Amino acid sequence: MAAVGFALLTLTYGCAAVPTDPDEKAAYDERNDPYEPMNRYFFDLNNAMDELVLKPFAGWYYILLPNFAQDGVRNALNNLRTPVILGNDLLQGDLDRAGITLARFFINSTLGIAGLFDVASEFGLIYHDEDFGQTLAVWGTGEGPYLVLPILGPSNPRDATGRGVDMAMDPLTWILPMYDLGYLGYIRAGLDAVDLRARNLKTLDEIKQGAIDYYATIRSLYRQHRNDEIRNGAPPDSVSVLDYITDPQTSEAP
Repeated sequence: MAAVGFALLTLTYGCAAVPTDPDEKAAYDERNDPYEPMNRYFFDLNNAMDELVLKPFAGWYYILLPNFAQDGVRNALNNLRTPVILGNDLLQGDLDRAGITLARFFINSTLGIAGLFDVASEFGLIYHDEDFGQTLAVWGTGEGPYLVLPILGPSNPRDATGRGVDMAMDPLTWILPMYDLGYLGYIRAGLDAVDLRARNLKTLDEIKQGAIDYYATIRSLYRQHRNDEIRNGAPPDSVSVLDYITDPQTSEAP
């Protein structure tokens, strides 16, 4: 109870004041960031940790590991995510993508030597990612206010909930501790973070150098990226399968 009270107190004092001017209020609503003071605090904290720890590790990883080895690491990590991706494909009712996910797993786990090589892409089975945050969005759940989570970074209540469900959906979450191998889960998470950061070293530096407000830029890019993932890359004004199911009168089905 004390922890809940502290969290509520933090949110209360972390709230940005709601403007009374109509134009400013419209901009405030568009940002969807009522906890901006608190979010900026955690953003600065995360950025400091990134500069001190993650970015140096990612830099050495990028320099010391040849590109083909980095690709092998990413391919293997993607392959390990198959149960989560497949589960969310099915929960979204996307059987075609579920079939691709399953086929990729069998091909890359065998011909691709435990997923180190993405052989499936050569057969036209291109990798896609799915998570429960996207599934909730497909089901019609709103994103809620923008949040910056300690260590984890940009998020919202929908995506934060999705993270927890994805962990529960991952068989390794339960299997590794049964054999006293829980530490491998932390190694996997750390390697995933380092590899992802290494792949964005130049991009993030360029964004930081060119942004007037780095925090606001990251907030905007995060939302655009998540919306693109939820639409599976479709244009924003296209009619989704979900739209057609709920309202068959909405033009033609895609």
